[in-house]
Order: sequence, then C-alpha cells, then structure tokens
Amino acid sequence: METTRPAHEDDRAACVALLTHALADAGARRGGAMLVGGATPDEVLTRWLLPEPSGAILYVGEFHHAVVGLAAATTFTRGGTTVRSGRIECCYVEEAARGVGVGTALTESVVAWCAEQGCRDIDALALPGDRHSKQRLEAAGFTARLLVLNRPLS
Repeated sequence: METTRPAHEDDRAACVALLTHALADAGARRGGAMLVGGATPDEVLTRWLLPEPSGAILYVGEFHHAVVGLAAATTFTRGGTTVRSGRIECCYVEEAARGVGVGTALTESVVAWCAEQGCRDIDALALPGDRHSKQRLEAAGFTARLLVLNRPLS
C-alpha cells in the first residue's frame, strides 16, 4: 500500500539517497545538466525542509512503510502580481518501486498542498524525451502550455 506524508528531518538519509539518484537521472537526460546545474542533494533538501511558511514542501512516498519516493513543490507569485502559483520541482520514485502508484500519490499530495496554499495553478517540469513523467502528469490533469528552448552563447 502506498502512502505519502510531509518529510521530516528523520527522513534526511532516505531523501539524500533518492535525490542523488534523481539528480543523476535528470542530469543524464537531454537538457538535464542545465536544469540540475551543480545542485547537491543536501542543498536542495535544506531548502525544502525549512519550516513553514517557506513556500516549499517535501513529501515522501512510502510503499509497505519504506520510503521509496519524494516530491517537492514551491509556491511563487507571477509577474509582480499577487496571484500565487505552484511548481512541482521534483518527483522521483525508486526504479524498483515504480508502477505501484507512489508517483501518482506524490503528485496528488503536492497538488493538494498547492491548493491549500491558495495557488491558482501549478506547473510541473518534464525534460525532453521523459515520456514517463509527461504521461504521469497528463494523467493527473496537466497539459503542456510552453516549450522552452535554449541556446548557449559561450
């Protein structure tokens, strides 16, 4: 049975392990190196594990009481307005635990959290060629609205 809950400091070791894999996986995909940059799991976790009202949340996903996934979301205002939006910054499930609903449950949890924060909408990122993430997000009601292309100048 899959469950989700907000992460706490006791989950740090499991989250570091999951984020290490998530960052490596993203970094190996087309466009991933630019997205990931030089981020380390500890730097990312420190921001996501700050006590509220930081505008960020980190959920862990469990399967049979073992932490096998995580998802992070942040809130922000768009273009100098007071309209709040959310962004799923990360959703990752261990390869061996995929296909049992943990990713879907994590996505639902962060979407619900963004709604509780008063967000009007929520964005999620999927790298080029990451069909699995795109399909999971579309199944959760997301639609593509923007494709960002980049050209390095040096």
